[in-house]
Amino acid sequence: MKNILIVGAGFAGVWSALSAARLLDKYDCEDVEITLLAPQAELRIRPRFYEPDVHRMYAPLNELFDSVGVRFVQGTASHIDEQAQTVGYTDEAGRQGELGYDRLVLASGSQLVRPTVPGMDAYAFDVDQIEAAVRLENHLTSLKDRPYSRTRNTVVVAGGGFTGIETATEMPARLRAVLGDDEEIRVIVVDRGPQIAAAMGDGIRPSITEASDHLGIEWVLDATVAAVDANGVTLADGRRIEAGTVIWTVGFRASPLTAQLTGERDAQGRLHVDQHLKVLGQDRVFAAGDVAYAATDELGNFAVMSCQHAISLGRHAGNNAAAALLGVPPMPYRQPKYVTCLDLGAWGAVFTEGWDRQLKLVKQEAKALKTQINTLWIYPPAADRATALAAADPRIPVA
Repeated sequence: MKNILIVGAGFAGVWSALSAARLLDKYDCEDVEITLLAPQAELRIRPRFYEPDVHRMYAPLNELFDSVGVRFVQGTASHIDEQAQTVGYTDEAGRQGELGYDRLVLASGSQLVRPTVPGMDAYAFDVDQIEAAVRLENHLTSLKDRPYSRTRNTVVVAGGGFTGIETATEMPARLRAVLGDDEEIRVIVVDRGPQIAAAMGDGIRPSITEASDHLGIEWVLDATVAAVDANGVTLADGRRIEAGTVIWTVGFRASPLTAQLTGERDAQGRLHVDQHLKVLGQDRVFAAGDVAYAATDELGNFAVMSCQHAISLGRHAGNNAAAALLGVPPMPYRQPKYVTCLDLGAWGAVFTEGWDRQLKLVKQEAKALKTQINTLWIYPPAADRATALAAADPRIPVA
């Protein structure tokens, strides 16, 4: 029995498993097993971790995996031996285990990397993992038990990128839900850029600026956080912002497992892959999702760390890992359409198309689309074999 081993149960890992199962089913192959290794049998809906009720932002996977014949092993991958074709892991009880593979799909995701700023680990929150987002939510809920002060009612969001903006624009509603509609609150985004959403382009910036004004969100630009403490932040230029809550949202890097494989990596640690998502220099290893530095088209664009790209990357990687064992042609990964749907809290949202972010929808029209994406499109299919396998076809566009 041959084995396709998938490491990770995020968007790329789940769709790799389903896509591999689809191709094996298509060819009536019964001598290849699919094993998925992850800490939990659940897809954690990471793009929603800026929202309230974050403890509900996951989808269980056991029934889905059972329906398509994927074997789930609970554990955290710790070591990859590419010569022996094994992956070492630690299970929930702390026991060591090892899994062999004929083809490996590395889909172990990315993580927020906090800088070595004084007080960062002790006092800053983030929304990177579900446990961290729950910790933030519990903290926000606890604010109502503290006496009123401007510090209590102030939140600093460090970083004005995608995660920072969605976190900041949702924060006024989250604070008022805890403190009351009449409370005077402050939400301040600290960003090193020279203007609001500097990296996002001119097409989307006016909407972000308008939403910020509407929601009362302040931006402190050309600034970096030099220290964090229990009562706020000190900026690199010496300015002080008193705040009872500091949220860090910048600095993502691919899983450290990528460093254990022979191959070229980009500045974020992502493995360079060919058009079939095989890691360059490797015969038996594919990469998908946030660990893959993959060209989306012939124009020089590369996949970004997003579920939009992870789903399609997963479908292709799983398909191609199975194709290699079946001896059938692989399917080249291409994802020429790129969209941005950015949640902007009570103001609405903004939807753009293209890498140059051409504005298509704003406010409530975009918000309706964002709600559909967040509550329907990015969730896994029902635990029905035919439905799940049909949904895993790499030819289905993801946008």
